[in-house]
Amino acid sequence: MPAYAIRPARAEDAATVAEIWIKGWADGHLGNVPDELVAVRTPEAFRRRAGDRVAATTVAVNAAGEVAGFVMVVADEVEQVYVSATHRGGGVAASLLAEAERQVAASGHDRAWLAVVDGNHRARRFYERCGWSDDGMVAYQAEVAAGTLAVPCHRYSKVVSGTSAVAG
Repeated sequence: MPAYAIRPARAEDAATVAEIWIKGWADGHLGNVPDELVAVRTPEAFRRRAGDRVAATTVAVNAAGEVAGFVMVVADEVEQVYVSATHRGGGVAASLLAEAERQVAASGHDRAWLAVVDGNHRARRFYERCGWSDDGMVAYQAEVAAGTLAVPCHRYSKVVSGTSAVAG
């Protein structure tokens, strides 16, 4: 299994983060979210969002310096977790999720949460294997240019106070 370093994202990572996000979002969301959301989640929108969100982004980088995946954390929400298709199955997502849990705890929150669309069964199984609990359905307010759009999602949560997750 290759080793991955976990580090804060840099401006020069934004383009790669966007490409991972574009492909990963399509994998988990197409057919599972309202058409109105699909219409605004264009490649350009992901590129803009990745550039705007560098400060909230942490990346996993392999020994060759290639960004393999990323996580975005805002307060107590693990907002985005994506791994490129070529790096899936190697522990990258679990490392990024552990780092997200650490960040939420370090910012003073006892519990982290995230939202997963109902039909994204692969992600839901992953979070459950990592000790997250499905708290039921919510109308997640996805950011769009005109404000927000309600998207039916499962809200997952996990107690993170005392989390011993470390970057590495």
